[in-house]
This record gives sequence, structure tokens and C-alpha cells, in this order.
Amino acid sequence: MSTITELGTLALAGTKKGKISISNVTEPYGKDTPDIVSIGISLNGQDIQWKSHIPYENLEDVIAILQKALDDRK
Repeated sequence: MSTITELGTLALAGTKKGKISISNVTEPYGKDTPDIVSIGISLNGQDIQWKSHIPYENLEDVIAILQKALDDRK
């Protein structure tokens, strides 16, 4: 059974109530499946409209690409 543990939330820029929620999900796809990081976007601060699941094995590469995107914007 999946367990969701919230790791943190932050305000979604450009919205009045929006939030970005980051959580750990254990057994996201059934028994003995590895944990993932879940990133949820809520425009109204409550209901998740978009969600991404990122396996921990991919997390460093995703962070590196996001950092490059940020560096390229500067």
C-alpha cells in the first residue's frame, strides 16, 4: 500500500493560491515497487491539476537539467 509523505511545499509563482507540493511515495505502483518523488501542481492550493513521478534513480539527472534550465535563463 502506498504511503505519501510530504517533503515540502512552495507558492506557485504567477498565481494567487497555487502551490507546488513535493512528496515521497512508497510503493507507488504496488507491492515492492521502489519509492519515487512526486511533484504536484495545484492552481487553487488544494486540488492537484498536474503531477510528475520521478524515480530516485533519475533524480540527479532531472536536477541537473533543471539547474541548466535555470542557468540558461540568467
